[in-house]
Amino acid sequence: MKKVIGIIPARYESSRFPGKPLVDIKGKSMIQRVVEQCEKSKRLTKVVVATDDKRIYDHVLDFGGMAVMTADTHQSGTERCGEVIEKLESKGEFFDVVVNIQGDEPFISPNHIDKVCDILLNDDQAEIGTLAKRIASGDELFNENVVKVVLTENEGNEEPRDALYFSRHPIPFVRGQEKELWLEHAEYYKHIGIYGFNIDEFYEIQEIEHSMLEQAESLENLRWLSHHFTIQVSEIEEDIIGIDTPEDLERILNSDNF
Repeated sequence: MKKVIGIIPARYESSRFPGKPLVDIKGKSMIQRVVEQCEKSKRLTKVVVATDDKRIYDHVLDFGGMAVMTADTHQSGTERCGEVIEKLESKGEFFDVVVNIQGDEPFISPNHIDKVCDILLNDDQAEIGTLAKRIASGDELFNENVVKVVLTENEGNEEPRDALYFSRHPIPFVRGQEKELWLEHAEYYKHIGIYGFNIDEFYEIQEIEHSMLEQAESLENLRWLSHHFTIQVSEIEEDIIGIDTPEDLERILNSDNF
């Protein structure tokens, strides 16, 4: 049986929301809520928080979670996950699949985590898996903070589909139509930032060089596409709510759905 590790990168320093992992959300910290959702997954063998901050590390241990201290020089969550894998392997722990889970999505569904895992578990040739959701509003479509993904044709409603490109810009461009009508003439998908990796490909992506596309759009996944890795995408219907700013948190706390 394949072993799957879920790693949650968590930094204390954040330009838009310092201390975000430790913020209280009705009696529990954000990072505790993420860990608890991950622990409900049917596919994850182990759940670990990867952090460069002792306050987060101690807090995770206090509520009974597992944490690994990492360097503060990593440029991405994927690099931080790589250090965790190295440290665990040095202790004799090995995994077949690595899942990188966002630390600022306290309400992530365990079913969504499992859906990413299944991309890797159901296909031995799968390299990288992630999720996407159909975009239904112009606000999302033209928001540069919402990353869009273009997918291969959906033949026979089969999934996952392959990612062709990721962008902060709305793509495809619909020629001859006003932008307000683009959603009526093309399919657009919002990328959901959770990644699963086959362990062999996970090792490889730690070594590849940064790409021009990645630097232009500030999207790490473009580095992988540029180096010919295949990213498979499963579609979900429900959105995953992330908390990037204090204002996002206020909206959630004041929401009737919470």
